[in-house]
Amino acid sequence: MSDTQWLTQAQYDALKAELEERIDVKRPHIAKLIDAARQEGDLKENGGYHAARNEQSMNETRIKALQEMLANAEVGATPADDGIVEPGMVVTALVAGREQKFLLGSREAGGDLGIQVFSADAPLGAAVIGHRPGDVLSYEAPNGREIEVKILEATPFAG
Repeated sequence: MSDTQWLTQAQYDALKAELEERIDVKRPHIAKLIDAARQEGDLKENGGYHAARNEQSMNETRIKALQEMLANAEVGATPADDGIVEPGMVVTALVAGREQKFLLGSREAGGDLGIQVFSADAPLGAAVIGHRPGDVLSYEAPNGREIEVKILEATPFAG
């Protein structure tokens, strides 16, 4: 499996801005909170200190995730509107008989779209790449079941 994530330039820029904010603004702010809490004395029962350390841990985890994501990002223009499924497309399909709409790309890219996001490396994502509306295919789900998919529509992501 590849760690490559498809992102539009706008999505890449937004993630890069978040990373810069976390490094340049949030990290120093948290360090000041920790320092102020340390000066209060006993750290064993210092709730402010423990809360700030927890916030620091979460911020550093997100920084590492963003750095990895940006390092592995494939930044591209919106794919051609030719109906062929590829990363960057919003796909509408009948999956096991139920209509489902999803973005083939990065989870970060689709965070607030109200639709699911599948990586091109996920079983469903890998199965639909290269197909077009009207195609019927099947793929093996992680639980071992064979699932039938009929692609109804594939359009470029406009987010």
